[in-house]
Amino acid sequence: MARRKFIAGNWKMNKTPDESRELAAGIRKALEGYDKADVAVCPPFVCLAAAGEALKGSNILLGAQNIYWEKSGAFTGEVSPGMLVASGCKAVIVGHSERRQFFGETDETVNKRLKAGLANKLKVIVCVGELLSERQTNVTEQVVKKQVEGGLAGITPAEMAEVTIAYEPVWAIGTGLTASPQQAQEVHAFIRALLRQKFGAGTADAVRIQYGGSVKADNAAKLLEQPDIDGALVGGASLVAGDFAQIVKAGG
Repeated sequence: MARRKFIAGNWKMNKTPDESRELAAGIRKALEGYDKADVAVCPPFVCLAAAGEALKGSNILLGAQNIYWEKSGAFTGEVSPGMLVASGCKAVIVGHSERRQFFGETDETVNKRLKAGLANKLKVIVCVGELLSERQTNVTEQVVKKQVEGGLAGITPAEMAEVTIAYEPVWAIGTGLTASPQQAQEVHAFIRALLRQKFGAGTADAVRIQYGGSVKADNAAKLLEQPDIDGALVGGASLVAGDFAQIVKAGG
C-alpha cells in the first residue's frame, strides 16, 4: 500500500515569534508548488500564532509540541486542546522522548494526551523509542511494544486514521548518531506488526510511521526509501528552511 510521506519539523525550544514567522515563511517559499508529501511544523507554544500567520493559505500544517488533556483549570504551565485549536493547530506531538526523560511523561499520560488531541480533531504524532542502554541490552522490541500498547490503549481503528507513530531511538536524538536505514526499518516493521495484531491489517497498512533521530538532508533519502518508513520527525534540521525542504523532497 502506497502511503503518502509525512514530514514534521519539531522546532523544540528554539526561535522567538519573529524568528518563527521568518522560518515558516522560508519553509513555505522553499516548498512552493511541491505537493508530494504532507508537511507540518511544530514551533514552541508562544510562536504558534506568528508561524501560523506565515503559513496561512498554504498546505503546511501548524502543529504543537505537547497538549494537556483537561479543557481548562488550575494546571499552571499546561496548554489545553482548545487553546491549540484556537491558535490554528491541526497537529500535535505527544510523548517525545525529551518529555518522557525530563518532564515525567509516562505511557499513561501519553495516552491521555493522544485522546485529548483526537477528541479535538487534531492529527497526533505519538513518539516511541529506546535508550542506548536498552538497544545495547537487546530489549528494543520490549520497550517499543510497551510504549505502543500503552500509548495507544483504548484507541479504535477509526481513530488510528488520525494517528502517526514516530519511532525515535533516544540515542540518536541530537547526538549526530542515526540508526542505519536497516536498523530503523527493522523497528518500523516491528511496530507495523504490533499495529496489525491490535487493529487489523487494513489499519496497520494505512498508519504512517515516521523516523526521528538526527535526520538530515544527506541521510533522509536512504531512510525514506525503506518500505515501512513513511516520513520523518525532524529536529535540528527543521530550523533551516532549505535543509528542511530538502528532507521533505527526499521522500519523492
